[in-house]
Amino acid sequence: MMIAPLKKKDDIKIFILYLLHNLNKPLEFEDINAIVMQDGVVGGIDFAECFAELLDIGNIKEYSDNGKVFYIITDRGRHIAENLQGEILGYIRTRSLKSALRFISFKERGSEIKTSFSIRADGKYDLCCQIIDERQLSLEIKLVADNVNQLELMMHTFDDRPEVVYRGVLALLTGEIDYLLDD
Repeated sequence: MMIAPLKKKDDIKIFILYLLHNLNKPLEFEDINAIVMQDGVVGGIDFAECFAELLDIGNIKEYSDNGKVFYIITDRGRHIAENLQGEILGYIRTRSLKSALRFISFKERGSEIKTSFSIRADGKYDLCCQIIDERQLSLEIKLVADNVNQLELMMHTFDDRPEVVYRGVLALLTGEIDYLLDD
């Protein structure tokens, strides 16, 4: 099921507040950005503009701890998140919150991400991508890359967003996005 991106600024702001309210923890900007954008509901420019506006009007506040900057929803922002839904469909809220919780869990576990490759006799590349949680292998994917460009792209994607790859594999194997499996 594809999720249509939110376009109205008010809906995007409500969506951001909804996620922050339900996660209920201080987060760094990069994590909030990844959480809000990971399911394709909000675009990057829209997120940046709406987040800045929420910060300016006091629905989100910033604070520093040990040299890091964190953001947390304010009481005013909570009130909005609890009482307004905008035009955000229930399945978008549910799916995005589920993805956000998985992202946070993945990060808090301190998962170790490994990629390795070897060159095959036919000039292609064997790629191995792994996620190791608490010294236990939780995901291993082995693929063949046709060329070095494809190899670099796959390695970069896995290294940069392993939780998205994990979520995608999980969604495919559980039938959550079975439209890819249809003939």
